[in-house]
This record gives sequence, structure tokens and C-alpha cells, in this order.
Amino acid sequence: MSKLKPSKNLLIGGPSTGKSSVLKALKKRGFLCLPEISREVTLEARQLGIEHLFLDDPLKFSEMLLKGRIKQFEIASESQQEQVFIDRGIPDVTAYMDQFNERYPDEFKQANQNFRYDHVFFFPVWKDIYVQDNERFEDLELALNLERALIKTYENLGYNLIKIPRTSVEKRVDFILNTLKL
Repeated sequence: MSKLKPSKNLLIGGPSTGKSSVLKALKKRGFLCLPEISREVTLEARQLGIEHLFLDDPLKFSEMLLKGRIKQFEIASESQQEQVFIDRGIPDVTAYMDQFNERYPDEFKQANQNFRYDHVFFFPVWKDIYVQDNERFEDLELALNLERALIKTYENLGYNLIKIPRTSVEKRVDFILNTLKL
């Protein structure tokens, strides 16, 4: 008897749109949740004396993100759980690089094709909850530009984006679970 493949459910959107809060709430409900890794990469670089790795060496930062997100995809694929939720995906890397007009190797685009998600939940920028901090350098205008880049990238890859309503964390979680018929 073959094991069912886990459904890989992706949470995307600009910075500070509530993805991490929803992911934490999904985790509390017992789902396997894989967190955003860019903060880890940023903090790791700071320990090496690089204040903003993405700004100082966007390609190196993006290579590290791509590697980490592929690893997360593989963890999700091998999971014993039916549903896995992931904060940001592989195509986010090329969306950000494109937004900043940065060059990157073809392997980045190939990864977008090779690793496909089952559902993509899109969190729109929400001015009322937007916060900048030490790891989040984007202002609100840049967040909106990044949002457009993400939408373009994912739609060009053939994904149907499921827009998350601007409401409480619990209602957002319920929306996701209802959409997945869970």
C-alpha cells in the first residue's frame, strides 16, 4: 500500500502580512509547519559581521535561502502528515531577485519548476499590521512592490493564488482549513 503524498501548502506575501502568526496558530492545531528561514540566514550573517546580507551580497543570501527552502520542501515531501504548511517558498527567491534587478543562475528558475507546491495562500499587505524591525528592512512602499513581484512570479509559474482575508489570525486559519476542506 503506497503512502499518500503530503499536501504542501505555502503561505506567501510581502513582509509583515501575518504569515508567521498564522503558521504559529496552525502549529498549535497540530499541523507540521515549517517557518520562514530568511531571519535565520540574516542572523547567521550578523554573527559573521555582515549587517544586511541581502543588501551586501544578494546572490549569496539568495543561494542560502534557496538551499534552505529546497530542504524544507524535501522535509514536507517526506512527512508522515497529510498537510504541511510552509512560510514562503522557493519562487520567493526569484521574485525578490527580479524585484531588485539582481542576476542569478538558471538553477534558481529550474528549482521553481522542479519543486511544486499543492496550494499557495497569498497574504496581501495590510497597512494596519505592518511593522519594520531589525531583520525587516522593507518600508511599506517596498512591501507593496514585493507583493506585486510575488504575485507575478507565482502566477507566471501557473499557481492559483488563494487570497487570505484581512481578519483575525484565528479566522485566517479557519479560512485556510475550510479551503482545504479540513
